[in-house]
Amino acid sequence: MYSQFLASTSPKCCVSLSAFYNSTIVPCPKCSCSCQGLPGAKCVKFGETPSFLQQIKDSNRESPSLVRCSQHMCPIRVHWHVKQSYTHYWRVKITVNNLNILKNYSQWNLVALHPNLKSLIQVFSFNYEPLNQYGQINDTGIFWGIEYYNDMLLQEGESGNVQTEMLLLKDPDTFTFREGWGFPRRILFNGDECVMPPPDQYPRLPNTAQLGAQLSFSTILFSLWLLILCAEQ
Repeated sequence: MYSQFLASTSPKCCVSLSAFYNSTIVPCPKCSCSCQGLPGAKCVKFGETPSFLQQIKDSNRESPSLVRCSQHMCPIRVHWHVKQSYTHYWRVKITVNNLNILKNYSQWNLVALHPNLKSLIQVFSFNYEPLNQYGQINDTGIFWGIEYYNDMLLQEGESGNVQTEMLLLKDPDTFTFREGWGFPRRILFNGDECVMPPPDQYPRLPNTAQLGAQLSFSTILFSLWLLILCAEQ
């Protein structure tokens, strides 16, 4: 049996969130995997490269990962983006970023838990298989790379990411964008559970009352402009 705690006392991945209906990008929680300045925490600032001695030390599997400096200090970041909404479908984009400076991840896998996975129509660029652990409950699935295409997640850099999009059918009985329903309940990378942002920080739908007030104010301004224009003529 695999124990995440025995394998590592700290998490190895985190999740960030965004949506087309909100300009806010919710980052990984601060210090998800470690904190800059703590004993044993090693990172390389953007624009810098690790020294040869650091590379030798990091090749030791027992040593902490040498990652790009960030507020979360995780070697893996998974970004879930609610990309688009159609009449009967909605689309999600998933991006996995490798922030480990020296390590590639071969034959990686990603497990996601979301209630709408039971109505998954198509997955682009990844392999996918549902994980029906509890009979009729089909809310969990595993993604992995396509051989010779993206089954190798390269080390941090321009090519250090893999991404996919998936198309899901809207279930009229359960589907909504309210209260962060469109975001995953859990994400795991290579068997390790990733740190999620707190639910109260999830991107929310715009306030309809606020939008209505803004629209009314714009209508008033436009009417005043027309009156001024007519008066000048």
